[in-house]
Amino acid sequence: MENRGLLFIPDISGFTRFVNETEIEHSSLIIRELLEVLINANQTGLEISEIEGDAILFYKFGEVPDLETVYKQVEKMFCEFHQHLIAYEHRRFCQCKACMSAIGLTLKVITHYGEFAGYNVKNFNKLIGKDIIVAHQLLKNDIEQHEYWLVTKSLAQNKLPAGFAQWMEWNDSVKQTDNGDVPFHYTQLSPLKNELPPDSSPQLGLSQKIKLFSLSKEYETDIITLFHATGDFNFRHRWQEGVKSVEEVGHFLPRVGMKCRCVLENGQSIIYYASGYSYQPERIEFSETEEKKQSSTYYLLEKTGNNRTKLTLDFYLKKNSIRQILFKWTRQKEMENTFRLSMLNLTEFVKEIKIPAAL
Repeated sequence: MENRGLLFIPDISGFTRFVNETEIEHSSLIIRELLEVLINANQTGLEISEIEGDAILFYKFGEVPDLETVYKQVEKMFCEFHQHLIAYEHRRFCQCKACMSAIGLTLKVITHYGEFAGYNVKNFNKLIGKDIIVAHQLLKNDIEQHEYWLVTKSLAQNKLPAGFAQWMEWNDSVKQTDNGDVPFHYTQLSPLKNELPPDSSPQLGLSQKIKLFSLSKEYETDIITLFHATGDFNFRHRWQEGVKSVEEVGHFLPRVGMKCRCVLENGQSIIYYASGYSYQPERIEFSETEEKKQSSTYYLLEKTGNNRTKLTLDFYLKKNSIRQILFKWTRQKEMENTFRLSMLNLTEFVKEIKIPAAL
């Protein structure tokens, strides 16, 4: 049985349309994250042969696996894929086409049992054999929906899969290939989305903090441009006084939960994370909190006219009478001046910034 085994291909449907119709940089990062989600959801010891743009070719040599075990792997990958998309939809900062349409991506899984062999090319283990070709050909089929689990009869051992979930309805079809007809069963996976737990966005927790000062300024720019300028950590050193550089910690794209390390001109460094976000076309709110949760900065952007946006910046400190008194005596005036200068710097920066293509 050393040359026979399971071939397991999760494929992100809509990838080609997604890349062709949307902003390339963000779409590629979104797909990269989703592929990592699928890899991290591997719980059955599957090996990776290669990543093929929008799909991953997993394999595992051995006897025909128990179909229920295969289903549990399919279920885990499908659910974690969609949980990631839902979480990103609720937390994303970006309003470009790629980020707005990511929630519409879907996942199908092709599973087949057959004969193949592996060979090494430097650090890569490649697979060869007619069943490798068959598995890839099964990605193109006559199934109209885009979220399904396909099981060839060689894997099902000529039995109709059953008993995994009450909502499952199985259908039969045949794929014509150069090596002959390949019969298979398939069932839709979309009902699994109804069983996903509700997403809980992180809360800022302003009730535990007190506002110490507030600053406002209007800018001659649209609300989306100003939002990207202020909300994207990668731009922070371009306008915020005292910030020498910014190092990304974690997430690839701006969203609630992302972290950055601000390296200050005095040599100190502070880690901030995005702690809250709310979007409306004419009003955007977001907040960031330093890692120890002692202080937070709240940003409110409001559209005030054609190509004009008002920014209000509120600074909060965790409730503690002694800390508040010390801050007011020793740091508040200096910090207010720093934020005023920073907001002045924004006036020129918003004229230079280039943002992802918006709808």
